Amino acid sequence: MDYWPVWTLLTVLLTYVYLSGGVELTFELPDNAKECFHQEIPLNVSSTLEFQVVTGGQYDVDVTLEAPNKEIIYRQVKAQFDSHTFVPKMSGIYVVCFSNEFSTFSHKLVYMDFQVGDEQPLPGLGEHVTVMTQMESSAQEIHKNLNSIIDYQTHHRLREAQGRKRAEDLNERVMWWSILETLAVLIITVGQVFVLKNFFAEKKPSQMNSK
Repeated sequence: MDYWPVWTLLTVLLTYVYLSGGVELTFELPDNAKECFHQEIPLNVSSTLEFQVVTGGQYDVDVTLEAPNKEIIYRQVKAQFDSHTFVPKMSGIYVVCFSNEFSTFSHKLVYMDFQVGDEQPLPGLGEHVTVMTQMESSAQEIHKNLNSIIDYQTHHRLREAQGRKRAEDLNERVMWWSILETLAVLIITVGQVFVLKNFFAEKKPSQMNSK
């Protein structure tokens, strides 16, 4: 049996899993800052903007999506996460901006996925004229499943990072609360020792005669 076609098909399959139109990234958004990203989109090509605030503050951010004619086609104020699908009415550079200008001290970590167009088909299967063979059908199914796995892994990593940050913040608060409680107990203990010491101390004769 010749295995070269199988290895070639698997190699191309694994290569195309990581190829997609658009931008997917995680970036830091400082306080009083605004970050914008530009994406060229052709006419009538369905696109999807998805974002989520992973860490920082109240997990909120302002989002705007601007068309090439400066029209705001999507806006969210202090949103934690959302997904917006649209079909451009004109081709050109679309700008998505994330603003943290309302926050004076909280840094944010933001995940953004800007997908343009549909997933690219496997080479040779996009314009398939004849009926696909069993191997081609299996390869296409594996391709879809791998894309789904990548999406699930991305969302699970985001949830894990968000949960870890909340656990670290909670641990820090518990630590400082424990330190304050310890200091309060020490201060009360020392104060009680001095009060009891003065209460049982013998008074001098001069103090007794003065009374």
